[in-house]
Amino acid sequence: MKKRLFGSFLTLMTLVSSIALAEGKDTLIIAQAAEAKTMDPVASNDVPSHRVFLNIYDTLIQRDKDGKLVPALADSWEQVDPLTLKVNLKKGIKFHNGNDFKANDVIFSLTRAKEAPALMSFFGDIDKIVALDDYTIQITTKQPFGPLVNYLAHKGASILDEETVTAAGQDYAQHPVGTGPYEFVSWRSGDRITLKANPNYFGGKPLTENVIFRVITEGTNRTIALETKEVDIAYEIDPIDLQFVKGNSNLVLMEQPAININYLGFNTKKAPFDKEEVRQAIAYAIDVPSIIQAVFLGSATSSNSPVAPGVPGYNPNAKEYKQNIEKAKELLSKAGFPNGFKAKISLNDTGVRKNIAVILQDQLKQIGIDLEVEIIEWGAYLDKLARGEQDMFLLGWSSSPDCDSALYALFHSKHHGSGGNRTYYTNPRVDELLDLARASTNQDERNKYYGEIQDIIQEELPMFVLVNPFDNAGMQNNIKGFYLDLESEHRLLNVSKE
Repeated sequence: MKKRLFGSFLTLMTLVSSIALAEGKDTLIIAQAAEAKTMDPVASNDVPSHRVFLNIYDTLIQRDKDGKLVPALADSWEQVDPLTLKVNLKKGIKFHNGNDFKANDVIFSLTRAKEAPALMSFFGDIDKIVALDDYTIQITTKQPFGPLVNYLAHKGASILDEETVTAAGQDYAQHPVGTGPYEFVSWRSGDRITLKANPNYFGGKPLTENVIFRVITEGTNRTIALETKEVDIAYEIDPIDLQFVKGNSNLVLMEQPAININYLGFNTKKAPFDKEEVRQAIAYAIDVPSIIQAVFLGSATSSNSPVAPGVPGYNPNAKEYKQNIEKAKELLSKAGFPNGFKAKISLNDTGVRKNIAVILQDQLKQIGIDLEVEIIEWGAYLDKLARGEQDMFLLGWSSSPDCDSALYALFHSKHHGSGGNRTYYTNPRVDELLDLARASTNQDERNKYYGEIQDIIQEELPMFVLVNPFDNAGMQNNIKGFYLDLESEHRLLNVSKE
């Protein structure tokens, strides 16, 4: 690690000049690999944004440390009939600007969510949201909708102050107002987002007065900033640095299997990736165990499904691809490309994805595919994928503990692009099964549908799921109360520094 520190001297000096040392108990400095794309919950469905604005906003329902759904802004809820959910709201809660939280804000926020392209897969089946009084709402769906309560805990269902959003118009995302444990202070693009504690938070005042989210894209630099005490917590420690953090007595590493996937996506509307044989050939050319060892250093497991193990409905018997070069060449020849072809793989600037891309370059050469690597800033990268301009791409997906969350946005044909289906995959049978599964409240029946979906996906392969990565965070040993969130979106309300 000393050699790495010396070799990164100039970078470190830049960090020192721009990052305040993490001194004092009243400020928590957090480093993550990518900048938040927005502070408007309906504008983008990405983890870096969620990690910041979950501290500014509340949802009606949230998940506790164990993943159980518990009340947040809702006091209670009741499934009145298969189409109707009644939600009783907490009273006496105020937004950061002093406005009272009421039913009209919930109606406004959920209506925005159901109409937002990035969130249609979660809220598009909502038909009506009405107020029975100032603190009671009723949500009616177009058909029975099994995952609805689960999705009311999604960050896209964060509740906003109607008055503030309406007045701010297109500038709202620069001045967000919620009911959450922290209030927005400032956003210096490319550098930091600063929050301060909400002293009137209904869940109790946060234990730390200030939170600063820093963007440090290079994994090694995040670890250096952690070692030199410039940050208190660093999300997503690169595998190459895990042992260093574990071995440093001043630091603590938290790591656990996550319900996430890392995948290689194919633009199925673009030749030659519109051919199933081409996608299968690429999967057979890839040696996943070597990626797990070389890139993740064992901190991941191989996958046979876009659904992570541990999510109800996961199909352990779905097809798993193992490297078979002869099979890959045979499929590529069958597709009309006996000598391979040139293609581009797009990714954002993270060490793990860059390392995966280098390995894929080497492995795909074995079947004649010449791969050009394109690295793009996170926000611009998501925009490119939404426009459908990519050939192949590397991305991840964080699910909640429900198969609908793992599958619907990624594979339903009505969610091409920013809705989540960035492979532009279309299969009428998969659409039908996804719709049947979310319209059922019988878990065994839903699991049957999801099992068939996973079989189809693993055969047609619009994406090749590379691994189920472990989630991790490194922190100073004086940090108390932090835990790894099941969905990799970590809460800071009860985090403190001793």
